[in-house]
Amino acid sequence: MVNKTTSQPRAWQRMLSGRRLDLLDPTPMDIEIEDIAHGLAFVARWNGQTNGDFPYSVAEHSLLVEEIFGTISPKAPAKWRLAALLHDAPEYVIGDMISPVKAAIGPGYGTLDDRLTAAIHLRFGLPATIPASIKKMIKRADKISAWMEAVQLAGFTISEANKFFGEPNDDVARGLNIVLRPPKEVREAYVDRHNTLLTEF
Repeated sequence: MVNKTTSQPRAWQRMLSGRRLDLLDPTPMDIEIEDIAHGLAFVARWNGQTNGDFPYSVAEHSLLVEEIFGTISPKAPAKWRLAALLHDAPEYVIGDMISPVKAAIGPGYGTLDDRLTAAIHLRFGLPATIPASIKKMIKRADKISAWMEAVQLAGFTISEANKFFGEPNDDVARGLNIVLRPPKEVREAYVDRHNTLLTEF
């Protein structure tokens, strides 16, 4: 006799807030910014292959992308800056997979990411799917950030970074330096920035 309670693998994760997030059917009510910030502050970009005494976290990356987005789109409403801050938020439960791993996994990763993104957006007052024009601008900021990270932290030469991420044609990349911080500081900065953007809606 099959035990129906154990026949299916567990697809939810218990968060430190006490929420249980079902990855296959995420709902906005099970999402808390503190869980997102905590998770992202402990997820390392570049599989941890970066210089410095602290890992370069997804939370730190997200703060940088939001800053770059605001620089290249200074008239964008606060809600789209919030979308930029949250652009990698699903990684607080599914981790940050480098592009080669995503390619090996196939389309399933993208589906999971999209499902979580929609729930996160709805939780914080954003549309489940943001306009294509805004998504394009966030992607542009993301690529500039990746270029900076590659050169400043991950050991890429400028020519290598230009090849893989595109040469930044924005002065913003030349005026920013990445400074690594302890996870606690990054977590607090992420929550603070999120709360500030919410009040500016």
